[in-house]
Amino acid sequence: MTHKIVVATGNAHKITEISAALRVPGLEFVSIFEVVPDWPSPIEDGNSFEANAAIKAMAAFDASGLPALADDSGLVVDALDGAPGIFSSRYGGEEGNDALNNEKLLHELEGIALADRTARFVSSLVLVGLDQIDENASAYLCVEGTVEGIMAQAPRGENGFGYDPLFLPYAVPGKTMAELTLEEKNEISHRGSALQKLKEALREEKLFS
Repeated sequence: MTHKIVVATGNAHKITEISAALRVPGLEFVSIFEVVPDWPSPIEDGNSFEANAAIKAMAAFDASGLPALADDSGLVVDALDGAPGIFSSRYGGEEGNDALNNEKLLHELEGIALADRTARFVSSLVLVGLDQIDENASAYLCVEGTVEGIMAQAPRGENGFGYDPLFLPYAVPGKTMAELTLEEKNEISHRGSALQKLKEALREEKLFS
């Protein structure tokens, strides 16, 4: 039997990434909008990545009645005192506008040497409602992944989204996240790391072998 888990996003990139990483038999990951087309995205007013992920997961669960997965990811830049942080998706002033976000980030980093542009991507994943499948399963799971690197001085690459064209991960010297294949990105990315932890947590639930 296959169980649907709704993902609290309409971002096709994220659905693809999640489905590719979480190949757990018995699970199918679909966008919340496939189940609830008029789903109203909740206000993300949490003070951490986990809090915002939990807000989205619970809203999707309440609307669909199905187990729900949500992530809140962001970029933390040391030279900017942790900005953009939980405001990463609207750093440029308009929600989800990658071009504006990257433009503002480059402006804020003007004059800062490459060596001092240390940063990390952070991803918190929250999965709620597994106890709807089995009463002994966890009602709430949370995992977090990170990837360390530095911010480039100009964008490069066409494969990523968000801040990927500006992020140079230490794990793959000389390439931005947007220059990696999906498989390469999943191997090192913050979301990839979090997804692997979630996959392990799901297997520990012993619901899916």
